[in-house]
Amino acid sequence: MPTRREEDEATIREQLGKIVEGIRAKDLDGLRRVYATDVVSFDVEPPLQHVGIDAKLKNWENAFAFFQDVSYEVRDLTLTVGDTVAFGHCFGRLSGTLRNGTATSGIWVRGTFCFRKTGGEWLIAHDQASVPLDMSSGTGVTDLEP
Repeated sequence: MPTRREEDEATIREQLGKIVEGIRAKDLDGLRRVYATDVVSFDVEPPLQHVGIDAKLKNWENAFAFFQDVSYEVRDLTLTVGDTVAFGHCFGRLSGTLRNGTATSGIWVRGTFCFRKTGGEWLIAHDQASVPLDMSSGTGVTDLEP
């Protein structure tokens, strides 16, 4: 019989699976159900932070505008689960076919997810996507793979 921690980890993995499904379907309503209303997101696009569920979903809407078809892949997900908070890190890649018909394999980013358990539900309270920085040029390094 699984422990509470194992059950919570499985639920969190399901939530991350819903993110992948929501991105592939460009389903903003589905994505809304995975994030806390007060989510703070540090994404690769400006500004430095997106605060609140509407700002997070607007960021996804902006990303979807570039794609005719979109996919998202998660690799090497590691989770640490407590009683009411959990965090995880992974590599993620947004890819697909752009609106102009060009296929793109996208870039790998480093992803961090912080979950908060509220009312028995695990929701993302904070996420961050980033690329390494070449200090000498001040530009992001986008050609790395896990």
